Amino acid sequence: MGCFISTPNAPGETRRKPKNVGEIAVFVPGLRIPKPVDFAEPIGDELSRRLVERLSALRTRIVVMAGQEAPMATKPRRKATQHGGSTLADLQQALEDYLPILLGLVENGNQLQDKLQFPWLNQEDDAEETTMANSWYEILSVLQMMTMLSLSQANLLLLPKTSTDGYQSKVSVAQNFISCKILSQLLKATISDSIPECRRESIDMFLKAAGYLDFAVNNVLPQLPPEIRKNLPMDLTEGVLRAFCMQSLGQGVDVQLGMAIDSVNATVAVKRRFACELVKYWHEAQENIVNLPLANGWGDKHRLFVRWNFTFQAAAYYLHGLILDEGKTEGCSEMAAAALRAADEFLKESKMTCESFHMTPPLSRNPPLWGTSKYLSEKIPKDISSRLPVNPGPQNYEMILQTAPALPDFQLSLKPEDFILPSVDSSWKEN
Repeated sequence: MGCFISTPNAPGETRRKPKNVGEIAVFVPGLRIPKPVDFAEPIGDELSRRLVERLSALRTRIVVMAGQEAPMATKPRRKATQHGGSTLADLQQALEDYLPILLGLVENGNQLQDKLQFPWLNQEDDAEETTMANSWYEILSVLQMMTMLSLSQANLLLLPKTSTDGYQSKVSVAQNFISCKILSQLLKATISDSIPECRRESIDMFLKAAGYLDFAVNNVLPQLPPEIRKNLPMDLTEGVLRAFCMQSLGQGVDVQLGMAIDSVNATVAVKRRFACELVKYWHEAQENIVNLPLANGWGDKHRLFVRWNFTFQAAAYYLHGLILDEGKTEGCSEMAAAALRAADEFLKESKMTCESFHMTPPLSRNPPLWGTSKYLSEKIPKDISSRLPVNPGPQNYEMILQTAPALPDFQLSLKPEDFILPSVDSSWKEN
C-alpha cells in the first residue's frame, strides 16, 4: 500500500518563494522539486548494482537540474545551454530519460513498487514537503513537472523577446502542423506568414501540457491506493490537474483568438466561436478548483488567474453583439446593446481581477497587450460611447447579466495531445 509523510512549514517559516516573477502570460506555480533518494538501502540485493546506479544517477540529475531551474521557472529570460536551446528543454529531456527506467518499478506488479520513498517539495499545498512510498506517486510527480515545464516554455514563447534572450524553442514540425491545421480550418484560409511563429508554437506547448495531464488523471491517479490518493498534496489532486488541463486548452484557444483578431481573413463568426469556446474551457477550470483549499500564495494566485480568464466572457458577448447587429450601420438593437453592456461589465471585472492577481504574492505584471486583451480594451469603451442609445438601460450588474442574450454553444475544438508512457527500459530485462 505504501506510506506517506507530509512535512508542514515550521512555525514562522515559509518556503522559499520569489517576491516578484515579472511578466506573466501563462500561470506556472513554480516547480515541485524532488529531493534525493537512496535507492541502494531499501532495494538491497533485489536489483543489480548497475540498475540501482542508473536509477540513482538519472533521478539525481533531475534533483540537481530542478534545484537550479526552480528559482528561474517563471523568469522571462533563459541562457542557452552548451547543447543549444533552453535549460527548460534540458530538464524536460532528463525527465523523459528517467521515465522508462522508473516504469520498471511498477511493471507487472513489481514488489519494489512500495519500497522506495519519494520526497518532493510542494508549491500549492500547505505542507512544504510530501514523501510517499509509491512508485506511481513518483510517475505522477514526473508528469506534473513535465506539464509545468511545457507551460513555462509557452510562457516564454508568449512574452516579448529581448536581444539577450538565448531561448530557442524545440517543437516538432508535426506538432506545429497540427495546431496550424486546426486554426487554418476554422479561419478557412492559410495563416498569414506575418503571424509570429512563437504564438503558433505556444499552442503546441499547451496541447502537450494538456496531454500529460489528461493521461495522468485517467491512467495514473487510478493506480494509486485510496489512502495515498486521499493524501496527495494539493498540486497533484485531481481537481488541480483537471483545472490545469482546461487552462492549457483555454490558453491555446486564447492564442488562436488573438491570431484570428490579427488576421484579415477571419470573420466575426470565427472570432465569436473561439471566444465562446474560451468561456467553456475556463468555466470547467473554475469548477475544478472552486472548492479546493488552495493556499500558500501560489494557490491564491492560481484561483485569481482562473477567475480573471473566465471574465473574458467579455469577448464572447462583444463579438456576439456584433453578429446580432450584422449589417446595421447605425445605432444598436436591443439585444446587441444588452450583449455590449454585458461585455463592458465583464471587461471591468477582468481588469479588477487582473490587478488582484498581479498584486498577490509573488508579485507579477502583464506583458504588453496584444490580441484579445488589446482588442477588447480598445473596442468595448469606444462602442459603449458611440453605439449605445442615450437611455443607458439597466445599470445594476445582476440586471445587466440577466438581460444579456444567451451565448451560442459550440463544440470544443482543441483536445489534449495524445500521450502514452514509454516502454520499460530494456535494462530491466537484463536484471
